[in-house]
Amino acid sequence: MNSAALSRFRMILWGLVVITALGATGLYVYSLMTGRLIQNPATAGIGGGTYSLVDGSGATVDQTMFTGQPSLLFFGFTHCPDVCPTTLAEMATWFEALGPEAGNLKAYFVTVDPERDTPEVVGDYVGWMDGKVTAVTGSREEIDKIISAWKVLGEKVGEGDDYTMNHTASVFLVNRQGGFEGTIAYGEDASTAVAKIRKLMGA
Repeated sequence: MNSAALSRFRMILWGLVVITALGATGLYVYSLMTGRLIQNPATAGIGGGTYSLVDGSGATVDQTMFTGQPSLLFFGFTHCPDVCPTTLAEMATWFEALGPEAGNLKAYFVTVDPERDTPEVVGDYVGWMDGKVTAVTGSREEIDKIISAWKVLGEKVGEGDDYTMNHTASVFLVNRQGGFEGTIAYGEDASTAVAKIRKLMGA
């Protein structure tokens, strides 16, 4: 195969990869939107489950961390080059916009990469958020349980120490009962995001 043919072959392969990724994203968004129409979040099939994890200080946490107050839930990893730091920065602006209004609103950053993201690593990663975001990690088995419960993507890409992770970029809105209430999309308009959070806190 000459260099021109090889180049065309590579372009076709990358095109197929992009189409597959877009299709998977579309199906995920569609499933969230249709699930959101169900009045009882528990029947939407998103959330729930049982798991035993640890926070950034090494303290044990489980599914009950979502009950008793409205929460924001985001799945990511500390080696993420763009989506995760951007989302944390957006969270900071939401909290700033809400001010004292935020009350007992909680936020959680759950890693999809527990092999590298130890409690100390994830704790340091969200440390600049002044306690507004709780970092969560755990064993691979327990992280897989919460990933499955919230139906998110947490897929390893590559080998060796420089691998990356494909992961869901949306922030989940969690009600006081620990149920799914909706999402904030990656890059969503700040005023729209804050309005969704206000609605969550009033639910």
